[in-house]
Amino acid sequence: MTAVAARAQARRAGSLSGAAREDMFVGYLFVLPTLLILGTFLIWPIIQTFWMSLYNWDLLSQERTFRGLQNYRLLIDDSDFWLALRNTVYYSVGVVPTQTILALLVALAANQRIRGRTFFRSAYYFPSISSSIVVALLFMWILQGGGLADWLLSLTGVTPPRPAWLSNPNGILELLVQPLGWSLPEWAIGPSIALLSVMMLNIWSTIGSMMIIFLAGLQDIPRDVYEAASVDGANSRQAFWSITLPLLRPVTLFVVIVGVIGTFQVFDQIWMMTKGTAGTTTMVYKIYSESFGGGFRAGSAAAMTAVLFAIIFVVTMLQLRFFGRREA
Repeated sequence: MTAVAARAQARRAGSLSGAAREDMFVGYLFVLPTLLILGTFLIWPIIQTFWMSLYNWDLLSQERTFRGLQNYRLLIDDSDFWLALRNTVYYSVGVVPTQTILALLVALAANQRIRGRTFFRSAYYFPSISSSIVVALLFMWILQGGGLADWLLSLTGVTPPRPAWLSNPNGILELLVQPLGWSLPEWAIGPSIALLSVMMLNIWSTIGSMMIIFLAGLQDIPRDVYEAASVDGANSRQAFWSITLPLLRPVTLFVVIVGVIGTFQVFDQIWMMTKGTAGTTTMVYKIYSESFGGGFRAGSAAAMTAVLFAIIFVVTMLQLRFFGRREA
């Protein structure tokens, strides 16, 4: 009897295994179209980029000569490449913390039970759905010499910067220490006023998207937690620091990662507002200039792209490693 039961159990296990294999096969069939699309338009271009970086490739003539890692070696001595990388780091360090903090504050305000909060949520989000080119044109009008920004500064008794905002290559930190008679090395002068102007545009136009993400996180926090804290005597400030912020850590991590990736890939505002002049050249704009902007050196541009990919990948992994581990 025991042997018969054992054989029956073995048959059931075999049939379950076959069913599991069939389910797995059907599952792969369902995801196959997505895998094909990702492989064609994402994985293969990445592989091709690394392959192109090994060649001296002219986009116009399509002539290419294998040169191994020479394109990467040339980047080490390319001062324009390091300037673009430095500006990109300035841009990311300036934009990401500011937009994250402001988006959280706006989300907290939009989450309050006040009359007309639907209107305010829509108003905060409106810049995020506006065309980036239209927004860039608007800021170009505001920041032109003698424009609205200069007029507002004049009303407060502050002298507007000269050259004008989007044409001013002077570093912010350099301007701050000039009254003290200090002199900073070139790498420490900070972002130019022109780059700072583009950063302000990016912050203003992305707060709405980040606000929506924070708002979703805030509404996901159970009200029972706040009620229990209130019973224990916690005030609103204590509830914010001890409940809201800790429970928003996964959301904050996501916002920061998306923000870092987005700022390292900034291009359209730079192209529209400054064309990379006045100390505003960033990595993606440098890649564009090297390839389609007149250089037509696809191999060198591909090497820069590979370096940018590696930087974004490492930074993202570090964020997940040190900040994501706390969530676990």
